[in-house]
Amino acid sequence: MAVLVEHSKRKREILEKSLDLFIEEGYEDVTFQKIADRCGITRTTLYIYFKNKREIFIYSIKQITENLEKALLKIIKDESMSSIDCLYKTFETILEEIESNAQLFKILLIYLIQLQKSGVDVDERVTRRVIRVQHLLSTIVIRGQKRGEIKQMPVKEINDLLYSQMECAVFRLAVLGRTKLTGIREMVKYLIDGIKV
Repeated sequence: MAVLVEHSKRKREILEKSLDLFIEEGYEDVTFQKIADRCGITRTTLYIYFKNKREIFIYSIKQITENLEKALLKIIKDESMSSIDCLYKTFETILEEIESNAQLFKILLIYLIQLQKSGVDVDERVTRRVIRVQHLLSTIVIRGQKRGEIKQMPVKEINDLLYSQMECAVFRLAVLGRTKLTGIREMVKYLIDGIKV
């Protein structure tokens, strides 16, 4: 009798277990065989879902960013919340996600440096992954300006100021080895308070 396999569920399980493996061993030390072993499947079966380790790593990152985007959309769709409160809640969600994935960001940093050395435009790659988050921030700012809750300032400049705090948070965790983002939280609050009407 044939075994029925739910492919989307198995693919999610592979991504979750692979991400744990990348965090434990680092991108360079993980092999396709190690991923297959961790997932309890053969390499041949793993090839049904992914063509190589790099693809698995990229899908793992994509899964995290998609989950974050879903959480942010839920916050943004709450029309009863002021735009300022929406920004506070959005940033708290983002910073919690960054803190909970600190080890992953360390691995991602090494991965991006390796890509850059090989001539890949890393800025373009990162921008592709975060463009929707930046768009969501702009949506909140524009809504706040229409409601008279946020100062009439260029949206791009506000967005860049706020987004830079996310980059700073990742830098502090991945490069400086910090474990908490208390200073970033204070800076974000200062910035948001500064754009209030």
